[in-house]
Amino acid sequence: MQVQTLTPKPLFRPNPDIRNSTKNFPITSRMKDTMTLKPTTTSSRHLIDPEIVDLLDVFPTLNLSAETLPTVRAMMGAPVEGAPDPVELFPDVTTTEYRVPGAEGDPDVRVLYYEPKNKVTTPSAALVWIHGGGYVIGSADADEILCRRIVTETGAAVASVDYRLAPETTAPGLVEDCYAALRWIHGKADEFGIDAARIAVGGASAGGGLAACLAILARDRGEFPIAYQLLIYPMLDDRTASTRDPHPYAGEFLWTPGDNRFGWASILGNEPGGEGVSPYTAAARVESVEGLPATFISVGALDLFLEEDLDYARRLIAAGVPTELHVYPGAYHAYDMNPEAQVTGCYFRDFLGGLTRSLKG
Repeated sequence: MQVQTLTPKPLFRPNPDIRNSTKNFPITSRMKDTMTLKPTTTSSRHLIDPEIVDLLDVFPTLNLSAETLPTVRAMMGAPVEGAPDPVELFPDVTTTEYRVPGAEGDPDVRVLYYEPKNKVTTPSAALVWIHGGGYVIGSADADEILCRRIVTETGAAVASVDYRLAPETTAPGLVEDCYAALRWIHGKADEFGIDAARIAVGGASAGGGLAACLAILARDRGEFPIAYQLLIYPMLDDRTASTRDPHPYAGEFLWTPGDNRFGWASILGNEPGGEGVSPYTAAARVESVEGLPATFISVGALDLFLEEDLDYARRLIAAGVPTELHVYPGAYHAYDMNPEAQVTGCYFRDFLGGLTRSLKG
């Protein structure tokens, strides 16, 4: 289906598919217990970049739980008054919606495919993009502006994956949906004019975590090569704020320890931090990072994910994986929702530059 006219989209938009309905959440009492830990006692507000501090006064606190999730999804899916039109911002991009075959026994996966209107004659690079939302909220639609910007500024095509959400779907369903999109884009490489040697994966927050898991899964299966992984403040380790405490200034705003425990409990189907968690669900659990693709990681200094992201970058570097790491002072999780802040400009400069360099033909 060719999309002719697109309306402005909110930051997060729940998938309208029945698979992501807000009824009958399979959250157990043991999972609820993981949501209750002591609150942060050391305020970090004085450390926040002044240009992004006011956003905290208008962005709602999530306080995710089995009871609040339907309301949060509805709130995130509500139209945003005055939101920019993605087509007006980046008009030289076409969008096509596909339903691609899922893993055996799984439903088809919705993919939004973005490409330049004026395609070049030589094969181009491509990015499999995975949206964020703590594994429990969000949709591919919410990242339309970002995907269009990536296409416009890098020339790469983008396949944005509308994977099934937890807790309705638990691991490995989410990463298998992403793998289905990777398999599909490789299979369409000749038809779409894509260089199969220049296909990257990427995502933000939970999407970054899934991108990291997808890179591990692709390495281990050995079917479809990945040239690069773009990990934006990725959600990598289920042990953060469950069995491992973050630093005292991390995770006070937007994505909190309680939200993190709920997100992980939802995808795992049990409390996080235990034994036997698969690296295809929590990338930090992988025994060896050798053989993974070149990597970009960025994260804010006040983000709950700071230490797990730093540790993952350190492991990659020590294993000889080319790794670019950026830590932005004064930045909390999802700080880039303020597009005018200088730190947001630095973030776009860094990740678009890294992606462009890595996928250069």
